[in-house]
This record gives sequence, C-alpha cells and structure tokens, in this order.
Amino acid sequence: MMINSPDTLIKFMRNGLVEEQHFGYVVVLNRVHIVDRVGESGNYPYYLRSCAKPLQASLMIDFGMDEAFGMTEEEIAFCCSSHTGEQCHVEIARGLLEKIGLDESYLKCVARKPISIAERERLLLDDEEPGVLNHNCSGKHIMMLGLCMMHNWDLKTYDEPSHPLQKLIKEKIYDLCELKKAYPVSKDGCGVPVYSMPLENIGKGYLNLFCSDEYSKIRDAFLNHPYIIGGDDRTDTKIIQNSKNLVAKVSAGGICVVVNIENEECLVVKISDCDSRAREYVTIDALKNMHWADIDLDYQIRTNSGEVVGEIVTTL
Repeated sequence: MMINSPDTLIKFMRNGLVEEQHFGYVVVLNRVHIVDRVGESGNYPYYLRSCAKPLQASLMIDFGMDEAFGMTEEEIAFCCSSHTGEQCHVEIARGLLEKIGLDESYLKCVARKPISIAERERLLLDDEEPGVLNHNCSGKHIMMLGLCMMHNWDLKTYDEPSHPLQKLIKEKIYDLCELKKAYPVSKDGCGVPVYSMPLENIGKGYLNLFCSDEYSKIRDAFLNHPYIIGGDDRTDTKIIQNSKNLVAKVSAGGICVVVNIENEECLVVKISDCDSRAREYVTIDALKNMHWADIDLDYQIRTNSGEVVGEIVTTL
C-alpha cells in the first residue's frame, strides 16, 4: 500500500493568524539508509520533472559526448540546467549547437518566455520575441540531440518513449536510482518522457551520481557554474553559490534535491502543492538545521510600504 501523509512544513503568519500554509515531505539519507524524515511519503512515487536532468546527462559522460564535441564545463552544466533563459544561457546554447552541427529548429521544446523577469523585460524593450533557446529545458534537449548525432539515431523522434535514446535514459535512471519495479511514466512540460519514483530513490540516484568519481565532470560543472544551472533568484543557484560542498537542483514538481559531497548525504524536499517560495524556505531552513549552509532569507511579511505585519515560520 502506498503511504502518503504529508506534514505541515511552513506557515505564513499575519498578525498571529495562519494566512497560508504548505504541506510536504523532507527526507535525509545516505547510501545505506534514511537518516531523518518529516512526513511519511513511504513508497508513493513522485515525478522527477527537471530533477531528472543531471541523471539524464550521465549518458553524456558514458558515451563521451563531452569529449567528442569538445564541450566546456559550462556546456556540461548547461545540459543539466533549468536555466532562466538569460543571454548567458542562450549564448552557451548557440555555441553548443554549432559544435554539434545543428540549429535550434531541431529542438522539440517550444519557444517560451524566459523565467528571468529581467530578461523578459529586455526582450520586450528590444522588441524581440522569446525563442526556443530561452526555454529552461533547451540544454537537456541539445544534449539529447548530441547523443543522437553520435549514434546516428533519428533526430525527429528523439522525444518519443520508443526512441533508442529514451529507452537508454529510462534504463540509466532506473539503475542510478536503484529502482526494482516500474512506476508511472508521463511526459514532462517540454515533451520528453518523465519518470516517477519514491523520494528515497530520487536521493539514491543523486548520491550515486554526484558522489561517484565516474561523473566528476557533472559534479564539478555544478560546483563551478551555479549560475548556468539556474540563474537569477533560483534556489539551486543560491545554495551552490553560498556553500563549498553542496550541489542542488530544483524541479517544477515542488522538489529540491541537495547533495552534501563531503559527507555523502542527500536532502530531498517535496512541497505537495509545488509552491516554489515554500520550497525555498523549507530547503534553506533544513540546510541551516543540519549545519550544511547558512543562507540569508527575509522571513518578515510586510505591507507595500515596508511595515512588518507578520513572519514566515518553518515547522522543521
């Protein structure tokens, strides 16, 4: 039986009243067992969404795509990213496509407004339309195209579950995450297959990836280029920038995964309603409680004129 009993993780208090609260789960684990947990998620599966990206990118290392196309560390990071679509990200995308020998018309993700508000405003002021390279998943799609080019696989159907690439990705994710049974599969927002699994298995996958010397290139890309992984005001970028030994990745499904490279432990946070603001406060407070990082956030609720009328309280 699948157990799914979330706990209250955060409350937004206005003059002593709970105005807003969010439920979810927190799991801390190492390679052997669960160290701590809040909320009982049991074996209930959740979709990886963008947290799948570094796991998918492991095939890039397995097949030597980085060496075949002379990829930089920034380009490796870009292939794992959920970027904000800023000019620095778009420039990396164009450079990598040129190395692979393709153009943006091959990408199956559609043109989308950048996540970065500043970049949206710039496009508007410059009378430019957002393009496919502004899509936060463009790095993953370029990586998939690169692997197809290496193997002479069909470029038009690389997003289909029956494609050789997607079959290999599923096999690799199941291996890294130590999955012994099949869980539901769907399509991510960008159109490629996305896999579900219990939170514990997500953590195992990240430990097996980031704590392995075999994938040190991916680990180093995260540690050295956090802005490429996310961008302006992104939780994973903040965590990596404000620590020495943490890698982090967020997803649209309300999940944030953080790996402590030094002690080989992993934190997985899942917010049930997928609220990104709640996820950031819960994740960063959990990091403070575990003495992994001390990142400043504003916990006060204010009026438009700046008067303090409440506070944000996590219940960890």
